[in-house]
Amino acid sequence: MSFFNNKVVVVTGGSDGIGKALVNTLIDRGAKVATCGRNYDKLYQLQTYHAGTSLITYTADVSNETDCRNFVNEVVKTFGTIDILINNAGISMRALFLETEPDTLKKVMDVNFWGTVYCTKFALPYIIKQKGTVTGVSSIAGYRGLPGRTGYSASKFAVNGFFEALRVELMETGVNVMWVCPGFTTSNIRNAALNKDAKAQGQSPMDEGSMMTSEECALQILRAIEKRKRTHVFTMNDKRTVFLNRLIPSVADKLVRKFFFKNGELVK
Repeated sequence: MSFFNNKVVVVTGGSDGIGKALVNTLIDRGAKVATCGRNYDKLYQLQTYHAGTSLITYTADVSNETDCRNFVNEVVKTFGTIDILINNAGISMRALFLETEPDTLKKVMDVNFWGTVYCTKFALPYIIKQKGTVTGVSSIAGYRGLPGRTGYSASKFAVNGFFEALRVELMETGVNVMWVCPGFTTSNIRNAALNKDAKAQGQSPMDEGSMMTSEECALQILRAIEKRKRTHVFTMNDKRTVFLNRLIPSVADKLVRKFFFKNGELVK
């Protein structure tokens, strides 16, 4: 029997990419799943695809505190409790800070950090009763600041710090607080990434075909939850980056610069 069978699992941002793959896999494993997103049509398609299963969808913007409260209330009204929360909803950006409007950074922080805070705040009392798990989908950008992604890096550093503090606060409750850091994954996050004017760029500059699939990413996240890990950095390259950034940060600076810049221009 699956570890997730009959568990109530909340996944934010479940209409696309990693979130959608998480929903699909969890349903296959017998979980009772609730997910939210801003796109009603995509959520409706997801609900229709899983008709007859224990899935509820809810149109919500995680950067809105009231939406998060109402979403969690709907989950509890339907399923009675929450065992696992996966804070997956997120947005990225690509622009040099010098050229970036502050609204871009604010939007990224509102979704990535405050969305995580709001959903965790409202779901936590139920998760404590179940001795369950709170998970955040973070990034290597939460360990190592990346050029062209100042707001994204700031939001993921904030998420990592938030979860690290919360983990210690909850150590004696039986709740596991963890964060995972996927590498580059095929998803809509790069197409939806904000430009310097806080508008979606609508295209990805990267070779999506060479990346980890959303389905494989979802499987790794679920394995980490089942094992009640503290953190999980997915790729060996990212693990090396974290290690090098702690050990010799000046060298990490040069390598990151080389990766993200060509002929002095930001290319990724």
